[in-house]
Amino acid sequence: MSEHKILVVDGMALLFRAYFAQSYSARRLADGTPTNAIYGFLQYLFDAVNTFNPTHVLCCWDMGSKTFRNELHADYKANRPEAPEDLVPQFSLVKDIVAALDIPNIGLEGYEADDCIGTVSNRLSGFGHVYVLTGDQDMLQLVSERIHVVIMKKGRSNYAVYDLDFLKEDKGIQPFQVVEMKGLTGDTSDNYPGVKGIGEKTALKLLAEYESIDGILDNLDHLPKSVKAKIEADLDNLHLSRTLARINVEVPIECSLEECLWTVNPDAAADLFEKYRFTSLLKMIG
Repeated sequence: MSEHKILVVDGMALLFRAYFAQSYSARRLADGTPTNAIYGFLQYLFDAVNTFNPTHVLCCWDMGSKTFRNELHADYKANRPEAPEDLVPQFSLVKDIVAALDIPNIGLEGYEADDCIGTVSNRLSGFGHVYVLTGDQDMLQLVSERIHVVIMKKGRSNYAVYDLDFLKEDKGIQPFQVVEMKGLTGDTSDNYPGVKGIGEKTALKLLAEYESIDGILDNLDHLPKSVKAKIEADLDNLHLSRTLARINVEVPIECSLEECLWTVNPDAAADLFEKYRFTSLLKMIG
């Protein structure tokens, strides 16, 4: 049963990374449609496939900008700049190309790609080992015996693969404490506050001693006065931030193992890549 190896791709993370790594206007179709980010996305995708040799592959996407988190916190991700103009037309085109390679596109309005990734990873880990390909450290909360989070580092084919041991060794925490950390420190890139004045160092120290936010709150009287005061002054933000950071693994989406089987038809891929001027990528499919 455990021979399956399932690669779950964080589509937006790869696409944005590829866009900023590629020269801006170099690749276009005859009608002027930019394809530079898609080209880079496919390079990253095939690099990962060739590195991890999955039996199954699927891709998760954000579907629109508003999710249940915006209802909880109006300013959630409000600091994010608009997507670059020549990346926008590549959003739907990349999904068409992924689908043409027989890779399922998974996403649901009202949820982030993270939530879909968490949901399918949990379900599919019953059939084998799951590898989540992303650049997003928030995903480390998903690490388990059978879910590995592959963080893309600078350059191609450069990965940090987190399992339970490496997470403990590298970050000093367990998977559930990724959420507790964010509750305490907040997240500037997602624009939620955490506890004012508590940084990573203090948060790590508190979690090492009391394990969780609940453990910390049960022991407020044992904390240094200044830390106690900060937490008591910011309890609402503490709870809000922890809720915003937690990936929802109960998204109502369907994805069967059979759908994700990695089988690329070389002739179909050749036609597809010819159409989009990606023929130099064919050698990566093997």
